[in-house]
Amino acid sequence: MMKQERASRTRQALLTAAAGEFDRRGYAGASLARIARAAQISTGALTFHFASKEALSTAVREQGNAATQALVARTTARREPPVQCVVSLTLGLVELLETDASVRAAARLEREAADARHSWRGVWAPLIRERLRATTDAELCPGTDTTALTALAEHLVCGMEATLAHRGRPDSDRGNSALLARIWHQVLHRSAPLGCDGGRR
Repeated sequence: MMKQERASRTRQALLTAAAGEFDRRGYAGASLARIARAAQISTGALTFHFASKEALSTAVREQGNAATQALVARTTARREPPVQCVVSLTLGLVELLETDASVRAAARLEREAADARHSWRGVWAPLIRERLRATTDAELCPGTDTTALTALAEHLVCGMEATLAHRGRPDSDRGNSALLARIWHQVLHRSAPLGCDGGRR
C-alpha cells in the first residue's frame, strides 16, 4: 500500500512539473530532464511512469481536460438561461486558464498539434453551440446571428488563452476574466432585447 501511495505521489509530481513545462515551452521545447528535476526525481523514474514525452503530454492533456470537464458540469448544473450560461462558461474557462497549469498546457498542446482524441476545445465548445442554438427572443434581439455569436464566444476563449502569457499590462489590472466580462457587456448591450431600438436601454 505504501509503495502504491509513493508511486501515485511521484506520478502526480511528474504531471505537475510537466504541466508547467509544457505550458511555458510547448511540446517541442519541453525537456524530460527539466521535468524530472522539477519533480525531484531521476529521469529513469520518469520513464518508468511515462515511457515517452508523448505519453507524458497525453497524460497532462487528460488532466487539463478533466478539470475543464468538471467546470462544464458545474456550469450546466446551474441551469442558467442559454446566453448567461455561455457567458458564465467563458468566464469560468478564463479563470481556470489563469489558475491551472494543466489546463493551460492542454490548450497550448492542442494549438501546437491538434488531436481529436484529446481536444481541449472539444470539451467546452459543444456546450456553447448547444446553448446558443437554444436562445429565444426573450434573450436576444430577433434576427441575431447566433452562429456568429457562437464563433465569437469560442474565439474569445481561444484568444484569451493564446495571449494569456502576455497579459499583466496596466489595462488589465483586474485580470483577464474582468476584461472578458467587459467585452460581453459591450456585445450583449447591442443584442439584448432592450437594446433592439438602436442600443437605447
